[in-house]
Amino acid sequence: MEDNCIFCKIANGEIPSATVYEDAEFRAILDLGPASKGHTLILPKTHAANLFELPEETARKAILVAKKVGKALVEGLDADGLNVVQNNGAAAGQTVMHFHMHLIPRYDSDGAGVTWTPGNLSDEAKEEILGRVKVD
Repeated sequence: MEDNCIFCKIANGEIPSATVYEDAEFRAILDLGPASKGHTLILPKTHAANLFELPEETARKAILVAKKVGKALVEGLDADGLNVVQNNGAAAGQTVMHFHMHLIPRYDSDGAGVTWTPGNLSDEAKEEILGRVKVD
């Protein structure tokens, strides 16, 4: 836990929250600035700033929590779909530097706006990317 991290404090129960789910390692809470009805944040109780700092075992468990809570949200709220969003870094929209996942129930015509206009992958860009990105 990090002393100045608000999500550490919420995840560990030091700050009250509308908790949807909790286990020994995670707390899922309703977002105070929801994109749609039921927008939920999944917070690990241990601190990691982003996906890249998250221990692998915690990352594996996070997706299982997302599956469990997401299913309950869709079924309980009669949602038509679900976005699972995870941002890393300010440029990607991360505003609290504690790993978290957004579960955003989607409803037909809700206008939540978690989409983008597809671009075009040129042959030049494709070759540059494939030449620079090395996955171990």
